[in-house]
Amino acid sequence: MNAAPADQIRLLDVQSLDVRLQQLAHKRKSLPEHAEIESLNKDLTQLRDLLVAAQTEESDCGREQTKAEQDVDLVRQRATRDQQRLDSGAASPRDLENLQRELVSLAKRQGDLEEIVLEVMERRESVQAHVAELTERVSAVQAKTDDATTRRDAAQSELDAEAASVTKERELVAGSVPADLLKLYEKLREQQGGVGAARLYQRKCEGCHIELNITELNDVRAAARDAVVRCENCRRILVRTAESGL
Repeated sequence: MNAAPADQIRLLDVQSLDVRLQQLAHKRKSLPEHAEIESLNKDLTQLRDLLVAAQTEESDCGREQTKAEQDVDLVRQRATRDQQRLDSGAASPRDLENLQRELVSLAKRQGDLEEIVLEVMERRESVQAHVAELTERVSAVQAKTDDATTRRDAAQSELDAEAASVTKERELVAGSVPADLLKLYEKLREQQGGVGAARLYQRKCEGCHIELNITELNDVRAAARDAVVRCENCRRILVRTAESGL
């Protein structure tokens, strides 16, 4: 294949722009905010699970407290009725004696239930404090996540804008390269990890960074100026310049 030396030089410009696009894509993928957000999201998930568990426990305590308070009210109402009957004296001595015994029993029962209410209330207050603490921690981590997301989005937007500019420039430069030469370059670039053309600088291929031996150099020297030569080591297009050392 033949191509004017100037077209081959422009191919290096295309290669340079392609490398820049690769760098931008890698930088976008490797933004530190990605790892930061991932870590924060893990923390957020764990905290939210703990918060849900704590809220469930608080709700259970609330129902337990309500039930205990209702039991106290039932005993208190029963004791009030018994006391009223006892005070009225409208019962046989045996019934009055039974009422007195029942009032003693109800008083003990009420005391036991009130102790249960106090214990549940203390436990519920502790759980409520834990819920408040977890809620605050969730809010704090969420704020950090939002901040990291904002920073990541801003960095991505900046990189995307630069990539769009480089892509436009690449289209213009590539449009001035002969189609057959560009096709070969694209094929090699796909095969060779994103580098399809390399400069021959000081007798060394800048694609594989291997210095050409004397036989290879003589072959390159003997090639016509418009001949598209390839590196014998990496098979990339080898572009000759005034600094090739030929």
